[in-house]
Amino acid sequence: MPATGESFDYIIVGAGSAGCVLADRLTEDGTSTVLVLERGGSDSSVFIQMPSALSIPMNMKRYNWGYESEPEPNLNNRRINCPRGKVLGGSSSINGLVYIRGHALDFENWEVLGAAGWGYRHVLPYFRRAETRADGGDAYRGSEGPLHTSYGKLRNPLYGAFIDAAAQAGYPRTDDVNGHQQEGFGRMDMTVQGGRRCSAARAYLKPAMARKTLAVRTDVAVSRVVFQGRRAAGVEYTRGGAAHSVAARREVILCGGSINTPQILKLSGVGPAEELRQHGLDVVHDLPGVGENLQDHLEFYFQQGCTQPITLYSAQSLLAKGMIGLRWLLRHDGLGATNHFESCGFIRSRAGEQYPDIQYHFLPLAVSYDGNTLATEHGIQAHVGPMRSKSRGHVRLASADPLAAPKILFNYMSHADDWRDMRACVRLTREIFAQPAFAPYRGREIQPGAGVESDEAIDEFIREKVESAYHPCGTCKMGDPADPASVVAPDTRVIGIDGLRVVDASIMPAITNGNLNAPTIMLAERAADMIRGLPLLPASNAPYYINPGWEVSQR
Repeated sequence: MPATGESFDYIIVGAGSAGCVLADRLTEDGTSTVLVLERGGSDSSVFIQMPSALSIPMNMKRYNWGYESEPEPNLNNRRINCPRGKVLGGSSSINGLVYIRGHALDFENWEVLGAAGWGYRHVLPYFRRAETRADGGDAYRGSEGPLHTSYGKLRNPLYGAFIDAAAQAGYPRTDDVNGHQQEGFGRMDMTVQGGRRCSAARAYLKPAMARKTLAVRTDVAVSRVVFQGRRAAGVEYTRGGAAHSVAARREVILCGGSINTPQILKLSGVGPAEELRQHGLDVVHDLPGVGENLQDHLEFYFQQGCTQPITLYSAQSLLAKGMIGLRWLLRHDGLGATNHFESCGFIRSRAGEQYPDIQYHFLPLAVSYDGNTLATEHGIQAHVGPMRSKSRGHVRLASADPLAAPKILFNYMSHADDWRDMRACVRLTREIFAQPAFAPYRGREIQPGAGVESDEAIDEFIREKVESAYHPCGTCKMGDPADPASVVAPDTRVIGIDGLRVVDASIMPAITNGNLNAPTIMLAERAADMIRGLPLLPASNAPYYINPGWEVSQR
């Protein structure tokens, strides 16, 4: 392919949560030139910007890669939906706008797994640097960052009833699940500013696009990274049917996410040698961990009928939705300005778990997350699922065609402990919904259903109804370079290759306790300092909560 003669200091592949952060941070000193290449297009749609419309862009091919898993053998061979953002902002432009950082011990565990320097004390300063919380900053929360977070208004009494019911069941309340104490029930943060979605594109990329040193190209399909020996020298891509190449004077940085990044690495000749040869690809570097270690969160919806007409079911008619949309267009407030996940919880499934391993999102409506299953009555639901599945899957090439979707197998529920944890989710949630706080509202148990009580009945319910929480990660594991499963070193450089980094959720050694947008942004904030050769922010000494009775009690 003839060279175009173009060159930049850095080429960023993917304008998702991480890519947007890097585009901003790498150009803020005005000395480095950066090119961002994004497969999708504009994020200006009202459906992206209006928080309550979150299920609409998720169901549009224009904004979503629309991936599906291979038939999952432990889930009745169902293909599980795996949406990924194909738009400026990536998945932060089509996600549920939930801001959850994870538990402090998640990051302590990253260090145990070989990601030296990524402990909680190291990452907390970058979470704070990224954020402006509407309620203000403290030792844990930020007040001057690009990413704006806020709480919902909690106007519907059902949000409070959920928290009260959990307290009646013996669980603690917490003022801030992203602060000192994750364990317990309380308000849930969302990435909303002024009633509008605060995606990574809005927070980081759009302000940076005013700089002459940043170029952003959309509707671009990256074919491969180009190497000179074992040094990344640039990338090849197609746009509008024409082929292009562009050189990187310093580094190529892959930010395509946990599905696309391993695919691009393999198409470029970096990955398991045998797999590459099967597809006729030249092997630049045999790196067996590329595409392995795939992790995700599974969840189901525990749904209860509501005897009072106060749920969001009243807002499901076309007229009601039209009025909500009109109010949002005029004032950016009302029901259109929230993702409706305004209360939440984190609990431990059993004694002996040191920190929470079950997450709750509460919704005053009985409906599927992606909006494909309509509510049929007044109801409420808790999205609930285990946080630390031991199952591992992979992302592998379907062909050497860059436009062909890769083969994704999560291998869900392949470990016996995952079944134990899912059964606990059903039983512990049923107990919460049975508390007096819900008595004024409690109708029938819609799902799983009152008869689903035995291990066998719960297992069959899980096989048929469990869904992805849309948190794929881990396919380019960050770890000790001596570990053959590691893909990137703790400085985010691809092991065995010069001039190439990966910065996105694929480098997480293990999945975090919660939604992945916040920790992905943190990863990129910290990696930006590494890339620029800046001193890392001083470590924090802020303490974190561990239930003192964790060894002997479940709550």
